[in-house]
Parts: sequence; structure tokens; C-alpha cells
Amino acid sequence: MNFRRQWFFIFAVILLFGAVLLQLTGKQVPVFAQQPTGSIPTVTGTPKGIVATVKIGLTEDYVNVRSGPSSLYPAIGVILLGAEVPVIGRSVGGDWLVVEYPGVQNGIGWVWANYMNVTPGELPVIENPPSPVPLTTVTLDPTMAAQFVTTPEATRLPTFTEPAALVIPTYSSSTGRLIGGIPIGLVIIVLAGLGILIGLFALMQSR
Repeated sequence: MNFRRQWFFIFAVILLFGAVLLQLTGKQVPVFAQQPTGSIPTVTGTPKGIVATVKIGLTEDYVNVRSGPSSLYPAIGVILLGAEVPVIGRSVGGDWLVVEYPGVQNGIGWVWANYMNVTPGELPVIENPPSPVPLTTVTLDPTMAAQFVTTPEATRLPTFTEPAALVIPTYSSSTGRLIGGIPIGLVIIVLAGLGILIGLFALMQSR
């Protein structure tokens, strides 16, 4: 019985020694870093200047960058929605903005001002570049054009013939008198009166 107690005591001492050893080997020794004795410089950002971004709500998520302030100038790139580009000037009328656009000739491009949100600031006026040269020159074939040219034939207008003179008939009014200057009406009245008298006379004779 004493023998078992001795082994148990030895085993407990070994476990205790192992736990202490494990804790000592796993403990990290703090490192004290040397603090700087000089002053720490303050980093200040460079001012961006005037910048522009594409307006939200356009039909497209980008705007074209052209080589000049007009849609006649060719497009040299695009500015995507959310991108921020530095603005270095504007056109004479202020309708176009001149932005920095690396990778193209002169490193600048022109964008329509109504499509951009611009931070406040004074922009210098930049003269327009030379007018764009059309890529192709349209030539007209005279022979082919002559096929579509028609000369209208002159139509002779009808000649005017003067109508005959208008003849208006005239009526002569009757005088209404017989030979001797007796009016026709008086003759009719006399005849009517004679007829009445004859009729009355014949009626009285029949009674």
C-alpha cells in the first residue's frame, strides 16, 4: 500500500514539473521597441484643383471625350461613371470642358459640360483646335449625276380668243292707240258695254 502511494506521489510531481516547464517555454518575452526621439513629419496631400465627374442619370454610363469642342471632332476615349478627371480649362462659350486625358495627343480632351459635375473654381479659356479634316472626301460622278437631271418641257399656254360682242335685245313699247288716237282700252270698254246692252235687250224680248 505504501508502495502505491510513493508511485502516485512521484507521478504527481512529474506532472507538476511538466506543467511548469510547459508554461515557462510558451510564455512570450515582451520586446521593448525603441521610441523615435525626433519629430514625426506630417504628410499633407496635394490639392486636386478643379475636377469633374459624370452626372448620374444619363442614358449612358459614360461620356465621350473628343479631340475638340464639337461633335464633328472624332471621339478619342470615354469617361466612365464615377471616374474623376482634372479640368484644366473650358471653351470660349463654356459649353465644353478641357480635361487631362493621358495617352492621347497633347494629353487633353474635350467633354460636353452639361454631362459633367464640376467643382467650383475659375477655369481659363482655351482656344479651339483646328477644324477636323473629314476622313473621306465625297466626289460626285458627273456622268451619273446627269442621269438624274431632267429638263422640264415647256407647256404652251392656251391662246385667248376674244368672245363675240354681247347683243342685248331691245323692245319697243306699243303706244296703245288706234287710228284716230282712240285708246284700245276705251274701245274694249265700249264693246263690253254694247255686249251687256245686247244681252239685256235679248233677255227682255224673251219674256
